[in-house]
Amino acid sequence: MRLRTALLSVLLLIAALLPAVPAVAQDTPPPVKGFFLLTDYPAVTVRPGTTSTINLRLRNYALPPERFAFSVTGAPAGWTVTLLGGGQPAAAAMVATNDSTTLQLRLDVPEKAAMGTQNLTVVAKGTTTELTLPVTVTLAKDLPAKLSIKAQLPSLRGNAKSNFEFQMDVKNDSGRNLVVAFGAQAPQYFETSFTEQYGSQELNSIPIDAGQSKTIKLKVRPPSTVGAGRYPVTVKATAEDATAETTVALEVTGQPKLNLSGRDGVLSGRAEAGKETSIPIVITNTGTAPADEIEITSSAPSGWKINFEPKTVDRIAPGQNKEVQAQVTPPEKAIAGDYAPTFTVSSRGETASTQFRVAVGTSTMWGIIGAGIIAIALLILVGAVARFGRR
Repeated sequence: MRLRTALLSVLLLIAALLPAVPAVAQDTPPPVKGFFLLTDYPAVTVRPGTTSTINLRLRNYALPPERFAFSVTGAPAGWTVTLLGGGQPAAAAMVATNDSTTLQLRLDVPEKAAMGTQNLTVVAKGTTTELTLPVTVTLAKDLPAKLSIKAQLPSLRGNAKSNFEFQMDVKNDSGRNLVVAFGAQAPQYFETSFTEQYGSQELNSIPIDAGQSKTIKLKVRPPSTVGAGRYPVTVKATAEDATAETTVALEVTGQPKLNLSGRDGVLSGRAEAGKETSIPIVITNTGTAPADEIEITSSAPSGWKINFEPKTVDRIAPGQNKEVQAQVTPPEKAIAGDYAPTFTVSSRGETASTQFRVAVGTSTMWGIIGAGIIAIALLILVGAVARFGRR
């Protein structure tokens, strides 16, 4: 009885599993094995007198590595047909298991080749396998417009005051002459313009002959307030129904900008002749990069002494400020009145200057001495008049 129950349980388990087996097998794709010679474009159109390249792939699915020798049949007289591998002529290639090898079929078509369609065959012959790939080549004098544009240096570095200039190579791969127009899409407030390679005249379009190329210059000027960062600019060339575009980038490092003022914005102070007076001045960095090694200098009337404490400031970050004391000493014999010494700050080429109005007053002692001198002079004058007036 127990044996019968056990057998029945086993049979039920097998019956439950059997329906799932076909479903798993049905979802699994059939395995692929073999060597294949492939191309994305087995039929192309070219213009006589030009060179065209067709990309090929030799693919190995689940087979041991094998060496293949190449040949091309069906090329008309006068055509030059070359198989390239790694940029060099290649007569054979070996492809590893589950890997592929890339080749190029280069066609040099003579300028006087007859119009029409030619059927070429690329043959790859291995030890056990021979592969063939038909390629159809049609000759036509007038091809659709085709453009290409490329920047010689796609990324330039500078600060917000720099002028960024990109050299752009534009090629007309069409079978006819074209007038190519240019445009640039830049971030807001960036100024862009196009000029000839060695000229300064701005342009919007230039004529380019068939099969020829020209070099133009793209000038980009960022706004003075731009922050440090990477800013892409898209350049587009258009002619008839053809469009080509590329992207260049500006690496802006930022630029310090110094501003000089008094405490609370007050640009004036008072000093006494012959005595040292401290006047606070505030240095502010309103730029987008730190200002380093800031030096402070002054220009004042003859005989004035001006020192600063501290004499230099190591660094001021963007949006920050630093207060410095200007120790001002007018000469002892300075005449009372307003004077305007100039204070200047500089940091690696960035400078800022401003004038401070300093009201100079004379000492009280000098006023007493002056009053005494005037009184003595008056007494002498009165005495002289009294004495000599009697005569």
